[in-house]
Amino acid sequence: MMRKTSVILLSAATGAALTLFVTQPRAVFMGSSARAATADTYRQLNLFGDVFERVRSDYVEKPDDTKLIESAISGMLTGLDPHSSYMDAKSFRDMQVQTRGEFGGLGIEVTMEDGLIKVVSPIDDTPASRAGIMANDIITNLDDEAVQGLTLNQAVEKMRGPVNTKIKLKIIRKGQDNPLDVTLVRDNIRVRSVRARVEADDIGYIRITTFNEQTTEGLKREVANLSNQIGDKLKGYIIDLRNNPGGLLEEAVTVSDSFLEKGEIVSTRGRNAEETQRRTAHAGDLTKGKPVIVLVNGGSASASEIVAGALQDHKRATIVGTRSFGKGSVQTIIPLGSGNGALRLTTARYYTPSGKSIQAKGIVPDIEVLQDVPDELKSRTDTKGEASLRGHLKNDGDEKTGSQSYVPPDAKDDKALKLADDLLHGIKNSASAAPTPGTDKAAADKPKAAN
Repeated sequence: MMRKTSVILLSAATGAALTLFVTQPRAVFMGSSARAATADTYRQLNLFGDVFERVRSDYVEKPDDTKLIESAISGMLTGLDPHSSYMDAKSFRDMQVQTRGEFGGLGIEVTMEDGLIKVVSPIDDTPASRAGIMANDIITNLDDEAVQGLTLNQAVEKMRGPVNTKIKLKIIRKGQDNPLDVTLVRDNIRVRSVRARVEADDIGYIRITTFNEQTTEGLKREVANLSNQIGDKLKGYIIDLRNNPGGLLEEAVTVSDSFLEKGEIVSTRGRNAEETQRRTAHAGDLTKGKPVIVLVNGGSASASEIVAGALQDHKRATIVGTRSFGKGSVQTIIPLGSGNGALRLTTARYYTPSGKSIQAKGIVPDIEVLQDVPDELKSRTDTKGEASLRGHLKNDGDEKTGSQSYVPPDAKDDKALKLADDLLHGIKNSASAAPTPGTDKAAADKPKAAN
C-alpha cells in the first residue's frame, strides 16, 4: 500500500510515490563506489545489531525492546538537525490534531496553576461556554478523578475525546462556597488560530497565532467581519505574526496569496535540483489593495517568515518589529504504518521570492521597533534564534542570533502596534520611521533589547 506524506511547515503532500521514485533507482544503478559505501553501511548496521543484543542480554534490568528501538531511531534523527525527529504513535496523533485545528473536546483554553487546571477562557459557542464555564474557574476533578498530580497535557487529553461523549468536571469558583459539578457533552471544537478586533476605530487588527488547517478560512472570515464593521473609513490592516511558531506551509502560501495579485510566494529546494517547487499567487487581493503592516519578532518562525518574506519582497506590506527566528527549512511528515508513528524529516530549504534564504538569519524588518521591557523580564525576552540551535543547517554569510520577542500585555504599551497605527494613519511614513541609513541593525539589537 502506498503511504502518504504531509509536510509541516509543510509543502503540499508529496506522497510516498515521489519518495520511492527518488530513492529506489539508486539501489539499481550502482557503481563500484556506491556498492562499497553500501557494504560499509551494512557493517555499521551489524554493529548496531551487536550492541542491541548486548544491551538486551546484559543490562542490569530487562529493557523494553520497543523503547530501545524507538530511542535508537530518535537519536539517529535528532542527530541530523534540530527539527528532524521520530514521533511515536501518540505524538503523531497529537501532531495531527494540532495541525488539523479540530478535535472532540469541551472548548476551554486552560493552564496549570499550583497543580490544578485553571480556565483561561471558554471558547465561544462550545459546550464550555454554553455550560457557563468562566475564566479563572479552577478544575479540581475530571470524572471524579483528581487532577492534582497530572501534567497539563495529561489533563487536556482527558478532557478531549469522541464527540457526543460526556465528562463531569468539579469546579471551584471564586465567590462560591461549594464546588460546582458540571457535566459536559464533548463537541467538535475548532481552534481559533485567527483573532481580530477594530483598532483605533478605522484599522483592522488581525492576530495569527499558528498556521493550521483553519487559518486561511479564519483570515477570510475576520477580514470580511472587519470590513463590514469599519466600512468605508477602513485605513488598512495590521497582521500580527509575533511569537507565531509556524505550522503548515500550505496555509502560509494561501495566507500570503490572500494579499497578493501575482508573483512567486515561496520556493522549496531539496537535495536534488528536480525537487525544486515554486508556489505562485493567484489574482484576487482579499483586502482590495488596502495598506498592510506585518508585525514580527524573534518568536516569529517558519510559516510566519514565509508570509512576512513574501509580502516584504513584493512590497505589499511594511514589516515592523524585530528580526524573526530564522527557520528556513521544510519538514515532511512520513507515516510509518499503523501504530508505528511517523518521521518528521527535513527535506528542503525554502526561499523568499527574491531567492533569499532566511535560514539562521531571519527576516529583517523594514522598521525595527524595540519594546520597553520590565526589569524583571529582561533576561527572558530574547530568543536565541535558529542559528543558536545545535546542529542547525548552515547558511552562507553571516548568521544572526538573538532578537527581542517581548510583546507588552497591554496594547497601549505596545510600541510596534503604535507605530503601525501611525503608519496607517499617515502620522509617520516608513522612510521617516526607519533606522538611520548606515546603522548596523544587528549590532544595535543586543544592547537595545536589554532596555
